[in-house]
Amino acid sequence: NAVGFIIVATVLLPLYYRLNLVSIYTYLGRRLGKYSYKSGAVIFLISRTVGSAFRLYLVAIVLQKFIFDAWNVPFWITIVICLTLIWAYTHKGGLKTIIITDTLQTVFLLLSVVLSIVFIAKSLNLDIAGTFEAVKNSSYSKIFFWDNFLGNKLHFVKQFLGGIFVTVAMVGLDQDLMQKNLSMKTVKEAQKNMFTFTGVFVVMNIFFLSVGALLYVYAAKNGIDVSALKTPDNLYPEIALRHLNIIPGIIFMLGLTAATFATTDSALTALTTSFCLDFLHFDKKADQNDPKLVRKRHWVHAGFSVVMVAVILVFKIINDDSVVNAIFTAAGYTYGPLLGLFMFGMLTNRAVADKLVPYICLLSPVLCYVLAEHSVKWFNYALGFELIVLNGLITFLLLWFTGKKSLEQTKY
Repeated sequence: NAVGFIIVATVLLPLYYRLNLVSIYTYLGRRLGKYSYKSGAVIFLISRTVGSAFRLYLVAIVLQKFIFDAWNVPFWITIVICLTLIWAYTHKGGLKTIIITDTLQTVFLLLSVVLSIVFIAKSLNLDIAGTFEAVKNSSYSKIFFWDNFLGNKLHFVKQFLGGIFVTVAMVGLDQDLMQKNLSMKTVKEAQKNMFTFTGVFVVMNIFFLSVGALLYVYAAKNGIDVSALKTPDNLYPEIALRHLNIIPGIIFMLGLTAATFATTDSALTALTTSFCLDFLHFDKKADQNDPKLVRKRHWVHAGFSVVMVAVILVFKIINDDSVVNAIFTAAGYTYGPLLGLFMFGMLTNRAVADKLVPYICLLSPVLCYVLAEHSVKWFNYALGFELIVLNGLITFLLLWFTGKKSLEQTKY
């Protein structure tokens, strides 16, 4: 992931600043054409909706299991309550509320990590050195998996490549996340912010992974049947709220809820803005405060909220994996064509068959799904998170073979 952040900071940010882009997908329109631009915007809408729905699902299942199930509240009502609260705190509190929420989420998540380590270590009668050794000696501390490259999805090379390109796509090709960096005055300020975030991200990941390892160590020593849980996502709340001091569990839930509310609100705003600008062309309207436009914007916002509820309910029915794995897998399918489009635009001087681009962006994930389902049988190869690399490569090759050599040097 850290390598992916570095690529975003050193390659994509300078490009966006040089072209003075408001919407990063405008690049696709300038370099490849109208249909490529629309395809990129649609991919963003789908990817962001699915990714945000998965994140909200994580909070919802925790709230459902430990609060709303006791009151016999249906799961879909829990989702609606969450989205209503997100809408309310944003529209009633405005920017100040969002800033406060962002601060609270950071404080609560950091506190929950520290307190979780302290309480788990105490319950296992471990000191600081003993805690470190427990994590180090557990099977969950293993990072480098070198065995069976073909059949092991967790092989280090697959994880490394997948991590790089998923980060490049989910961060560097995401309008919502990039807009926060592009709001800075200079590219150097944006790069400094990205590098700082990368350092913090790596450190925090180490702490969160350590908590995860300790949870499994605790479960093993206390006879907790992890396989009985519906998904691995229930392990932390199960232990924190039912076996340990309840304080870290409550703080974690508050932090997770605040973080999800903030990111979901940001996503809904970005989705609404993208749809209104890229498809309804609000930017070409003379009066941006026209009551008709405001009503349309609200309806679009409500529409994406309904879609998000539907995605979450479908995900609850079909998913038996952790949300993190699901997010990375979904990103491999949804962000892959976007990665291929940007790679083609930046690495080649060829023109595309613009009207074919939407079909290429549909065909590539379908081919990847077929390969993922049959790769073990056909090639004795198990596709992992490097799926996004394959998806982007297929898109790139299809663009190449259906395109033609450009007559002039591109300036993009």
